[in-house]
Amino acid sequence: MTRLINRRTLLGMIPLSERAIYDMEQRGDFPRRIALTSRNVAWQLDEVEAWIQQRKLSGVQAMRPGLTPQAVAA
Repeated sequence: MTRLINRRTLLGMIPLSERAIYDMEQRGDFPRRIALTSRNVAWQLDEVEAWIQQRKLSGVQAMRPGLTPQAVAA
């Protein structure tokens, strides 16, 4: 059975802003929200947990805004 989590639960699991999560969703870098009503959204818990696990295993550090890969390598 699929378990859904609300925004408050998601923000308790992922220490990012709502805007950051929304931007990652739009880029395809985070699980998509499910619109339950016109004012209520949820995420599938198993997809969020898989995203967290993938981030742990990737070893890739997120880029800081404004930095290019060349600036990091220098």
